[in-house]
Amino acid sequence: MPKQMDDQGSTGLAGRRGQAARNDAAILDAAREIFLADPKAPVAAVAERAGVGMSALYRRYPGKEDLLRRLCHDGLRRWIEEAEAVEAEPDAWKALVVFLERIVDADVHSLTVHLAGTFTSTEEMGRDARRAAELMGRLVERAHAAGRLRRDVVADDIGLVLEGCAAVRVPDPERARELRRRFLSMVLDGLTGVDAAALPGPAPEPGELNWRWRRSD
Repeated sequence: MPKQMDDQGSTGLAGRRGQAARNDAAILDAAREIFLADPKAPVAAVAERAGVGMSALYRRYPGKEDLLRRLCHDGLRRWIEEAEAVEAEPDAWKALVVFLERIVDADVHSLTVHLAGTFTSTEEMGRDARRAAELMGRLVERAHAAGRLRRDVVADDIGLVLEGCAAVRVPDPERARELRRRFLSMVLDGLTGVDAAALPGPAPEPGELNWRWRRSD
């Protein structure tokens, strides 16, 4: 008898383990949709959208904070994965562009912006956040060294670019992706303006854009 496939395409997760994996994927997919629309929505709405019982949800995520934390940490890990994936690209500008395109397509920033401050971060998330910042800094430094990125752009400016892309929202997800790519392309043209007039205002201070991560009970 052939092995069953779980939602991730791996084999060997038959029976209860396979069902648990499918339930977990359904819960996370539903949670992304629900909390992007309304971060204050109850977990009952997630269970209903996922088509699972509350007991199945609570077995994996004892409280709403646990679920929110998982969603954001998954996004942070995706950021790190994509940044590490382009480190071997010899063209520094292409590395930065490909990274941004992948992050925008994955819609990572939309979720983190919406959920920031709604849960308490863990030490592991803190370490991963520092790793993500380190990788972002290297991408920007390489683009500067290659003469492709204007000198007055700092790593935290990239966060502003991603926030702008995340703000582009329409009901059709594919159309949203197209419009975000269009917006990103226009912004990237501005980032390469090496001889352009200086950007207005001071650059973002380190950590200035992280204010939303302060817990707001």
